[in-house]
Amino acid sequence: MQNTHSVWPIIDSKREAFVELSDRVWETPELNYREERSAAEHERLLREEGFRVQRGIAGLPTAVMGEAGEGGPVIAILGEYDALPGLSQEAGVAEERPVVDGGNGHGCGHNLLGAGSMLAAAALKDFLAESGLPGRVRYYGCPAEEGGSSKGFMVRSGVFDDVDIAISWHPAPFAGVNNPISLACNEIDFTFHGRASHAAATPHLGRSALDAVELMNIGVNYMREHMPSSARVHYAIIDGGGIAPNVVQARATVRHLVRARTLPELLELVARVKKIAEGAALMTETTVRAQIISGDANLVGNAPLEALMHRQLEQLGPPQFDDADREIAAKFQATLSREDIRSSYARFGVTPKGDSPLCDIIFPPESGDGTFVGSTDVGTVSWVVPTVQMRGATYAIGTPGHSWQLVAQGKLPAAHKGMEHAAKVMAATGAELFRDPSLIEAAKADHRARLEGTPFVNPIPDDVEPPLPDRAAA
Repeated sequence: MQNTHSVWPIIDSKREAFVELSDRVWETPELNYREERSAAEHERLLREEGFRVQRGIAGLPTAVMGEAGEGGPVIAILGEYDALPGLSQEAGVAEERPVVDGGNGHGCGHNLLGAGSMLAAAALKDFLAESGLPGRVRYYGCPAEEGGSSKGFMVRSGVFDDVDIAISWHPAPFAGVNNPISLACNEIDFTFHGRASHAAATPHLGRSALDAVELMNIGVNYMREHMPSSARVHYAIIDGGGIAPNVVQARATVRHLVRARTLPELLELVARVKKIAEGAALMTETTVRAQIISGDANLVGNAPLEALMHRQLEQLGPPQFDDADREIAAKFQATLSREDIRSSYARFGVTPKGDSPLCDIIFPPESGDGTFVGSTDVGTVSWVVPTVQMRGATYAIGTPGHSWQLVAQGKLPAAHKGMEHAAKVMAATGAELFRDPSLIEAAKADHRARLEGTPFVNPIPDDVEPPLPDRAAA
């Protein structure tokens, strides 16, 4: 790897502090809106780096923002640090071995994501100071990406209103510019209220909320034949009405996660799901209340930014993994199925190579057909700010997201190398935007053209509050 961009040596000089940050966050995995220690670690290092820091932005106690520089354009680099439940796992061990049974784990690599993004922001801060260019770089530490949609609440509160460009990344098996395809989504609780009664002596007096839940689920399942093939609807019964079968359940709640390829498609599909819920209530003589919990818009691409980021990737080259990295990655790959590995290649549009446990290429822009995608709250940001993301190679090819294998690889040298590689690409992309403001104007023009005639509707309505722990307890 050759340091041919002036910002890359800065990253080399700062690397160790941010590797340590990533590892500390890995060691204290925290769930949505409970990332107290992780946010504190990010805040501490931001202050050490000389950023002007705000904690609790957008009313989210575990959201943090650091800013550096003066005047000029504002470039935001987005980070995350939330974990997932039930994925506790020992580091570096290629067999399932929880540290704490049922504990949390960084099964999406957000320990790396946050540290790598802040490393890029810190390097850009020093680049601005050394170059004397006007401009401000901001690091946004965003909690609760895993179903909490914090960036949607942050967009709604206006914290991105004066941002010119947003840059982010995500750990992956391959390195390249992210194909900007994701699913817009809403997570909605449907709570049915009926009437309790003795299920044997007076069943005719009861009105079962659980029956309504089951009928709603059946209706949604029948709808699947008549919705876009790219749409998805999943559900979980989060309150079945109790454990006594001889009591007609008076209250029951089902949570539906509705996804669609575009924001307008999502809004139409949500309306249909709500009609099915109303029909289930009508059939069972119950009432129903729908409460949106979270929501993400789909990603909006930006051709000028994607081309700019790809040029930085080509200049830098792929991550420089060594034989020791490949040896341990092969051990993890041996725990996976052939379908896991084939799907990984297919998702990124890469030709399979049977002897490559780790990425050794840069995949081209717009790779993959967008078949295997989920949702991200970065999508909501991309509707209000021109946004670009990269994928950084940090784990063995084929590793499923949200798996113990991914958690186990989160502190390996390969993960740290992939994080540093992503930070260099993001920092170089930001530096070129500061050097040439016409690139920013081109990105804004592309953004306006893509959204012309499609007004932004935040999938989180104004009356929905984030599910903060104190509110959830109340």
